[in-house]
Amino acid sequence: MSALPLLPTSLVGSYVQPDWLIDRDKLSSRLPPRVRAKELWRVAPEFLAQAQDDATLLAIRAQERAGLDILTDGEIRRESYSNHFATALDGVDVDNPGTAIDRTGHPNPVPRIVGPIARSAPIEVRHLQFLRAATDRTVKMTVPGPFTMSQQAQNDHYPDAEAAAMGYAAAVNAEIRDLFAAGADVVQIDEPYMQARPDAARAYGLAALDAALDGVEGTTAVHICFGYAAIVHERPEGYSFLPELAGCSADQISIETAQSGLDLGVLADLADKTIVLGVIDLSDPAVESPETVAARGRRAFAHTTPERIVLATDCGMKYLPRASAEGKLASLAGGAALLRAELG
Repeated sequence: MSALPLLPTSLVGSYVQPDWLIDRDKLSSRLPPRVRAKELWRVAPEFLAQAQDDATLLAIRAQERAGLDILTDGEIRRESYSNHFATALDGVDVDNPGTAIDRTGHPNPVPRIVGPIARSAPIEVRHLQFLRAATDRTVKMTVPGPFTMSQQAQNDHYPDAEAAAMGYAAAVNAEIRDLFAAGADVVQIDEPYMQARPDAARAYGLAALDAALDGVEGTTAVHICFGYAAIVHERPEGYSFLPELAGCSADQISIETAQSGLDLGVLADLADKTIVLGVIDLSDPAVESPETVAARGRRAFAHTTPERIVLATDCGMKYLPRASAEGKLASLAGGAALLRAELG
């Protein structure tokens, strides 16, 4: 792992999957899949793993070329940020799915919980090992959060949603431990449904998050967002659930500020956390200038120190055109360079 500079740069998670790998028109015309969606892949099943590895290398190299400091695998092997992990767990029937209401208010097929949630084997460790072997830069892996997965499932087994979330938390905890043991520098838990369903998040979501992080040694982050800009078009002006994360044990909190123009006064509530600051707008394919990115980052300096900021995309990039994503990554790195020069 190379030493990180001031204001290191990173993807939140996903990068653009190539058109030759996945049917991007089908992908973008539907809600993000919660169950398996094998019909999205363009490559024959016997060649799919090899093709996904090749596309992952392209994503890694794109991040390196742009000058990013913290690299992900681009989530290239996933149909969505959560379904790859959620459908690999024991205790869920993915062949006879249930239904849950998405954050857009529409019903979506989801895994149906029919027994105790369990992780019988590591799910992402091979992907982390592939990433670790492909670069000498700092690497991050992302896993879906226990609260979010509990909201994206039909619970036909546990007495209530809280018990289901705690079942997911144990599986996530085991996965995070294995990822750090295999060489991850950062592990990020994606919990967008904490923003979408703040009352339930307060009632039991934070407890599930803490259980997922219990005893973990390594740098951890929690990502909370308003949803993919390509799918969720109505954006609130502020987070309905954010100060509550001050008490969780994660080291970093990942938030979006570029599209929403978020009032960064909320950072005062998270003074002890490193902020993964979203400064790349994913609702617009137009590439912002490095100067625009720097201005978005500069807004945070009144509320936290530069040493506590990672500059990043607002959310995952998977729905952007590839050329747009490449340009935005270059501007992200360029904006960080401008700010470092200002700070001396």
